[in-house]
Amino acid sequence: MKILVIGGGGREHALVWKLRQSPRVAEVYCAPGNAGIGRLAKLVDISPDDVAGLLRFAQDNKIDLTVVGPELPLTLGIVDEFQRYRLPIFGPSKLAAQLEGSKVFSKELLRKHAIPTGFFSSFTDPDDARRYIAEVGPPIVVKADGLAAGKGVFICQTQKEADEAINEIMQTRIFGDAGERVVVEEFLEGEEVSFLALTDGRCVRPLVSSQDHKRALDGDHGPNTGGMGAYSPAPVVTDALHEVIVKEVLEPTVNALRLEGIDYRGVLYAGIMVTRSGPKVLEYNVRFGDPECQPLMLRLRSDLVDLMEACVAGRLAEQAIEWDGRAAACVVLAAGGYPGHYEKGKPIAGLEKLDGWRDGMVFHAGTSAANGEILTNGGRVLGVTALGRTIRDAIDEAYRGVAQINFEGMQFRHDIGYRALDRES
Repeated sequence: MKILVIGGGGREHALVWKLRQSPRVAEVYCAPGNAGIGRLAKLVDISPDDVAGLLRFAQDNKIDLTVVGPELPLTLGIVDEFQRYRLPIFGPSKLAAQLEGSKVFSKELLRKHAIPTGFFSSFTDPDDARRYIAEVGPPIVVKADGLAAGKGVFICQTQKEADEAINEIMQTRIFGDAGERVVVEEFLEGEEVSFLALTDGRCVRPLVSSQDHKRALDGDHGPNTGGMGAYSPAPVVTDALHEVIVKEVLEPTVNALRLEGIDYRGVLYAGIMVTRSGPKVLEYNVRFGDPECQPLMLRLRSDLVDLMEACVAGRLAEQAIEWDGRAAACVVLAAGGYPGHYEKGKPIAGLEKLDGWRDGMVFHAGTSAANGEILTNGGRVLGVTALGRTIRDAIDEAYRGVAQINFEGMQFRHDIGYRALDRES
């Protein structure tokens, strides 16, 4: 069969790598892809937001399954367009993608259906938002309503910080139209985990737990990023807590959407804060996380094509998911200056040393190829991902891989998995 993967980051490299392992797959295309993906798939120069162009390509090339990596084409309705022409596509519809595309929609759904989350209110007037924060008092969390590449969340310890966040989101408009509304919500204390599941709209199959690192610098300091590393499993998610999250969050969310007339198929990713009073939803994503996808794909033993087709066809109850019992860890190598201004086009050295790496894989994100060299071409450049008997072993192996790679300005966190290591020790 022929598969088209949409996107060009580390998540998409991991998906292409895993899909290629299926004996059912003859050919994989990726739009637009990156230098690493180009070694596994045919790259197609179509932007992920060019829904019409992607539709034409899938029709012209008789694509059997399209897999959507990033959230933007989902919120633009790519699944609805493909379904109009009876083209199989993995991902939620435009209505369902509001779960990530609008934090107001998401929070109101949670409140209406009594799914555990923090208190909140939403505003289109910045002065109203400021008055509300003055009433409830900091610490408080301020979020842009729309898509902001994982960077639209401000944790505000003071009224001044909250005022500045509202100004940046609603008046300076650093996230564009995503800042037309803000959500002001309760600051929840605890440990945050990424909890992903596959669903066909009725059956929910949870994936193994994972945890990422959003802040740019060691010790969870510095600005928010798209993610500087991840590992799986997350020891904070015990077997008992795993069951609670499935029964009290994921299954009720899918059921709530169905009651609202929304058939959700694809990946459902809940950002969960594990609080003293139990798990509470911080937000939802409607696709695989990046970089959580990288360690998850390294651990997945089942055929990903079978799982995705079962979601599309409403047959997920027939599928079981098998996992490698080892742990996995991913360390993101970023360009100097990320998540602020950074330069592109820096040659990357040392990748050849990790060809055939038995216990790991280097997933490309912001890379390009020119004149026989691999160059940096984005903020997050590579995701060095490894397996190990324990989380500590996986982390150590990943950092051994990191030590082989170098490019001008390369930055990365040195403490990926520190929460897990604290629990292991």
